[in-house]
Amino acid sequence: MTTTATRVIVTKDSSRRGLVRKQRPEHLDRPGARKRAVRENIAGYGFLLPWLVGFFGLTLVPMAYSLYLSFTSYNIFSPPKWVGIDNYIRLFTNDPSFMQSAQITLIYVLVGTPISLIAALLIALLLNYRDKGAAFFRSAFYAPSLIGASVSVAIVWRAMFATDGPVDNGLNVFGIELGGWIGNPGLILPMMILLAVWQFGATMVIFLAGLKQIPKELYEAAEMDGANALRRFRAVTVPMLSPVIFFNLLLGLIGAFQVFGSAYIISNGTGGPAGMTNFITVYLYKTGFADGRMGYAAAIAWVLLVVVAIIALILFRTQKSWVHYSGDNR
Repeated sequence: MTTTATRVIVTKDSSRRGLVRKQRPEHLDRPGARKRAVRENIAGYGFLLPWLVGFFGLTLVPMAYSLYLSFTSYNIFSPPKWVGIDNYIRLFTNDPSFMQSAQITLIYVLVGTPISLIAALLIALLLNYRDKGAAFFRSAFYAPSLIGASVSVAIVWRAMFATDGPVDNGLNVFGIELGGWIGNPGLILPMMILLAVWQFGATMVIFLAGLKQIPKELYEAAEMDGANALRRFRAVTVPMLSPVIFFNLLLGLIGAFQVFGSAYIISNGTGGPAGMTNFITVYLYKTGFADGRMGYAAAIAWVLLVVVAIIALILFRTQKSWVHYSGDNR
């Protein structure tokens, strides 16, 4: 073990009108120590440089420019023209398509996210109490998350739920004739929610990891006190798992607001039928890249950002009342 020698320096402190003893590492007084420290700092900033360039060049500066564009009328082919808050006023007062897309997005988020979390938690509970074949089932349930919301999955999903597709033909056997889900305005949104729930594997694995960290002694103590399975779940599992629930809920809400690829592919970029897949992200893309109204699209993007930020802030502010961390005395 090495120790760093220190040298006591006596200085005059005018504020205290006395002598102050300060300790200064002796190695900093050695010749070349200051130059070596400068070189180490330069090396550290050198390693940070790629991240800093990416952050400022690909994130911060584009965000600032898009915020500026949201207050302009800009169609790529002509210079931006400042219009103030006209884009935002139009969004909330004279744009029925935006209001419909906001409504559809909120339904998708508020319905799909809880269902996905509940399904992931239930499967995680089952796998936590099952030893035989647990590895196989974990892999099987996690596999859809590896694929992600890719173009290929959206194409396959569209073929499965189309008229005369496997799902439609399977329901016809039981006398249920829906005529396909893709062209049905009342069924395509539930189909999109079902697609999101189907990809709960990553959330399930996080829940399972959290369940493994709960001490078994807590369950044994609750069982000795006469608590049944439901009471043990409410009194032990949920409080101990609340940080993981909070984490998955936050990521799930943010991810649900960003749904785009599957909706765009399934609707062929139209947002149909009857605008039921015209989520805010799809409407933003059509406004900016199909219609060329980049300034208006930037305003939509910033409204979406503010909504997500407000929801995240509400979750963080309310977590004190329901999230219990280890060692918390509340």
